[in-house]
Amino acid sequence: MDTLSLADIQKLTKEYGEAWAVAHVQRLLKLIEQIGTGLEYDSQVIIWAVYLHDWGAFPKYYQKNLDHALISKQIVETEIFPLVDLPTDVKAKVLEAIELHDLRDPRPASTTEALLLREADFLDFLGAIGVAREFARGPKDLQKTYQQILKRKELLRGRFTIPLAQKMAGERMARMEAFLDALLEESYGFL
Repeated sequence: MDTLSLADIQKLTKEYGEAWAVAHVQRLLKLIEQIGTGLEYDSQVIIWAVYLHDWGAFPKYYQKNLDHALISKQIVETEIFPLVDLPTDVKAKVLEAIELHDLRDPRPASTTEALLLREADFLDFLGAIGVAREFARGPKDLQKTYQQILKRKELLRGRFTIPLAQKMAGERMARMEAFLDALLEESYGFL
């Protein structure tokens, strides 16, 4: 392949990313549209970053015990961007957004695009969708998955800086807490 277009990246994301990847991308694009209201950002950077940010977690590229965000950035730098005709500044912003999107990365984002991707990705781990994602990932051990949900929820508490993302995070956290309370009640403490 001599060049890659955004349409090619969208197809490859679907091909490499299993069933979850495209749905996750679509949710993030909607979340960014919502939390980005009133903010100036480059939509071209956003769409490329959103489609490419999790490639390091796809089976084709996944490496156990390595940071999927850094793997994604490396894939984009070495395999994708040499075949893509984008301005240098757009590529740099896409790479930063990919590198800094993971919740375990404490470094601040220096661009609005990186901040939007990070906070949208955080939101996608909260609320009903966040609970569903954790249970879908497994394992088939309710107690362990319940503990993973609690851990992720606490890791995300206080991490939002965009006002609309803060509001949505509060609403999603409340939904999660209500669900988790019901789960404990209905399990009689035997998860």
